[in-house]
This record gives sequence, C-alpha cells and structure tokens, in this order.
Amino acid sequence: MSWLQLRLDTHPEQVESLEELMLATGSVAVTMEDNADQPVLEPGVGETPLWQQIRLTGLYLADTDMKAVLAQFPPALLDKCNQRVEILEDKDWEREWIKHYQPMRFGSRLWVCPSWLEPPEPDAVNLLLDPGLAFGTGTHPTTALCLSALADMDLQDKAVVDYGCGSGILAVAALKLGATRALGVDNDPQALVASRDNAARNSLAEESLSLSLPGSEVLAQWQQQADVVVANILAGPLMELSDTLLGLARPGATVLISGLLASQAESLCAHYAAQLQLSVAGQQDDWVCLQGVLD
Repeated sequence: MSWLQLRLDTHPEQVESLEELMLATGSVAVTMEDNADQPVLEPGVGETPLWQQIRLTGLYLADTDMKAVLAQFPPALLDKCNQRVEILEDKDWEREWIKHYQPMRFGSRLWVCPSWLEPPEPDAVNLLLDPGLAFGTGTHPTTALCLSALADMDLQDKAVVDYGCGSGILAVAALKLGATRALGVDNDPQALVASRDNAARNSLAEESLSLSLPGSEVLAQWQQQADVVVANILAGPLMELSDTLLGLARPGATVLISGLLASQAESLCAHYAAQLQLSVAGQQDDWVCLQGVLD
C-alpha cells in the first residue's frame, strides 16, 4: 500500500495551526522534524522546545484528493510553507532497519552483534542483541562510550549495576565480560522485558541478572553491593539520582555515567565532587562519559 505525504516547511508559531488543519483534513499522522540542523538534545524541565525551522509532514491515505485537502488551507498560510505532495511507498520498516544494523566493535575484545547475523570474530566476546522496543543498540555515542569503558575494565567476578538499562545492553555486556552478577534498573517495564530477552539470547544464567523498577525491594538489597555502577541516562536525572547511584556502590567501586553533553560535564563533576571525583573517560561527537572511583 502507498501513502501520500504533505510536507510543509514552517516556523514554530505556525505549527499548531498547520497541524490542526492536517488532522482536520484527514491526515492519519503528523510528524515534526528539524529543518535546519538545529538539534534539541536535552530540554529543560517542563520545556517543550521547537526548532526555529520545522518540517511538518502529514500522512494521508493513497486515494485522498490532495487538491481538495490543500483548498482547505488558508492560501496566505500555505504560500509561505514550500508545500509539496509526495508518494510514499510502503516498506517493511523493520527489515529496512535490520538491513543497516551491523556488528560493532568496542574496545579490544567486545563485539555487539545483531542476533540475526553471525559474529565476525567467533572467539571474541560477542554480545547478541535484539533491542526490540527498548533503547540501547550501541549505535548512540553515549552507549558506545559506556561499552568501550566496560570492555577496558577488569570485570572478572564483579557485581555491576546498570541504571537505566533500556535493552539491557550494558548489563549483558558486563556479564559477558566476566561479571558474576548484574542488576538492571529501568522505569519502563518494557525495558525489563527486553533486558531479560537479551540475557536469554546470550545464554546467561537467569539468576545472574536481576531486574528492577526504581524503588523496589530488589534495589534496596543492592545497597553498597556494586563494584561498578553505570548509568547512561541524561544530565538532569544523573544529578537527581546521584545519591541513589552512589548508594549502590561499595567503597572502591567504579562509577561510570553518560548521557550528557561535553558542555554539561563541568556541572556534573561539581555536583558529585563532595562524594566522588569524576573525570572525562571518553568523548564522541558532543557527548562524553565520566568516570570516577568511590572513596
């Protein structure tokens, strides 16, 4: 099945009116995207920022009379929007994504491989991954930085906490790299399902990976138990959760945090300074990973 898409280039003050018109004229979905390479990487609390230049796309059924649709838009508004109607061929989008997801190497000994492909180095530490609906494939710089840091650590017989586990990629990687047990924590139940599935896919013993929602009894049992605590979330939550994260670490534990921009590193280091001295362990693009050892 094919679709028709109406694309309009606009500005923030016009978005609401145009979106309402698209929905009123039969659009089954409306999406917004940056139209000027101006990423919004981490909005402030309570903010819903928009880019200065926005591409608005409305998706319509293939038999929609687009001339009749456009006739319902005020001409003065439409004339400013570089309007165009395009045919969108239907695709198996899951297969399209799978086609471009290839094995990736981290550090000297870790590969993350899609579960549908053969590992390129069978004798290496190979993590087979099917991210499903949860975040974490290794393609994002912050995940890559954490994986590289873990791959360079001695994790033999260690206990590791992955706070904000998503697909479970960091917890599973730690276990594959020699950790004895790991705890994955996430506020999304779907993430815990994905983490359990990925642990099973890698033939890990079920008891080696504990999974928990924040505030659960399982989390309480891990207080001061972890040799390594890794949290790949965002700068705001990393500040809010500092006591929680440090409370899971035993004295001498390594703490690894990411999900933050280089411009946010100084404020994060200052926030943790009273309890933990952090320094930049790695940087990729605008993203950094911080690491420290708890006294």
